[in-house]
Amino acid sequence: MKKIGIITSGGDCGGLNAVIIGAAKMANKLGVEAVIIPNGYAGLYNIENLNLVTLDTNRIEQIKAIDSGSNAGHSRVKISKIKDEGKYDRIKKGLAKQNIDGLVIAGGDDTGSVVVDLLNQGIKCIHLPKTMDLDLQTYSVGGDSTINRISRFTNDLHTTAITHNRVLIIEVFGRYAGHTAFRGGIGADADAILIPEVGVDFEIVYKHFKETYFRRLRASDVKRSTYMIVAAEGLTDKKGSYFTESSAGVDSFGHARLAGAGKFVRSQLEHYMNQDPDWKEILTEEGIFVENIYQFPEIREVTLGHLVRSGQSSSYDVNFGKQVGGAAVQLLVNDIFGVTVAGIEGSNIKYLPTKEAIVQRFVDLDEVAFHENLGVCFGREPVEYKPNFIKQESKISRYM
Repeated sequence: MKKIGIITSGGDCGGLNAVIIGAAKMANKLGVEAVIIPNGYAGLYNIENLNLVTLDTNRIEQIKAIDSGSNAGHSRVKISKIKDEGKYDRIKKGLAKQNIDGLVIAGGDDTGSVVVDLLNQGIKCIHLPKTMDLDLQTYSVGGDSTINRISRFTNDLHTTAITHNRVLIIEVFGRYAGHTAFRGGIGADADAILIPEVGVDFEIVYKHFKETYFRRLRASDVKRSTYMIVAAEGLTDKKGSYFTESSAGVDSFGHARLAGAGKFVRSQLEHYMNQDPDWKEILTEEGIFVENIYQFPEIREVTLGHLVRSGQSSSYDVNFGKQVGGAAVQLLVNDIFGVTVAGIEGSNIKYLPTKEAIVQRFVDLDEVAFHENLGVCFGREPVEYKPNFIKQESKISRYM
């Protein structure tokens, strides 16, 4: 293993620059040349004619680990969808021309599925788990950064919400798994968290909203109240159906673009509120009601979108990113490939086959029940939390 290529692919997030730094520095330490293959799989497909950047010490120092996004660039290109029968031969020819012996590839489940395809073509690859969705079998670079940003923005928005006695619905990324909405909402003390794993009964959400809002309004000496909802873009109704605006289309991987969940939640709450006479009674009682002007609290949706991918990485993601980046090079030089790095504990580098690592993982409903017992609404009747008590005999596993 004399030369490796580093690729970051899929959606951008925190921790990716740390992955690049970790892989490049470990390669340099082991006497292996490290180069950036730019712009994800688009760059890999066109690698034969690219002038690749070598990551020597001076070039590495131009990359800031704390910055989100990737110095290597991204593209949403899936190799198997390229309409070129000779695409894999083209890639192998390009790698040979560039004298690249192995690839370090950071990405989520779609990226990982391409890694499996490349492995089947005899290309040596190591997959690094990267997705802010946190739905792989391992922890993924970007998850902690995203959760922290969701919590921060939701907490920040609370000030404007309570000033105007508004209800705010914070819509966040996550597609078909609700990890980031779940963890971010808990971190922000959200009143309700709506995730794909729990089909939402909006009558239950409305009841929780009404009771919470009324209680806060009556308890406030300056007549202030609010209600905060964090909703995953892939939320489902109680029949299990996803909601997305018809105009959203599909992305380059063939997935439906999920859009409009916050708007849908707002429409459901407004539907129940507009036919409920109790609002006029309490707002009149508390001295807020104004006929035809202020008859109900205002409900607004805020879509965080790419804000949760941007800015700065959390320190945890920087640490994890550097570790798995360096571990990937260690695996390659020891002729271990076709695997996903799960993490490092002391001298142990943990990994598992990539085809197993990219199996989608969902929010544990027992954890949902735990937080329901703390008063959070998830759009269903609360389930009793039934704990098992297990004495920990060995070292406690780290993070999520």
